[in-house]
Amino acid sequence: MKTPPPYYGATLGRLQPSSTDLEAVKAQGWRTQRILVIACDDPRLDWHERQWVQRLGERLYGLASQRGAP
Repeated sequence: MKTPPPYYGATLGRLQPSSTDLEAVKAQGWRTQRILVIACDDPRLDWHERQWVQRLGERLYGLASQRGAP
């Protein structure tokens, strides 16, 4: 008769991170706090919208190459 090996539940197993649906987090942030997170290369945007997002980001935060600069 074969018996299965005993299972010892690890106490750290509950601390393992679960995957997060980032699009759901972005949508919830927009709906509840009016925070908008957009990537310039989001395929859902057309060319004009991408350019607008890029110009807005550069106006608010500077050029992408200047991120580390004070």
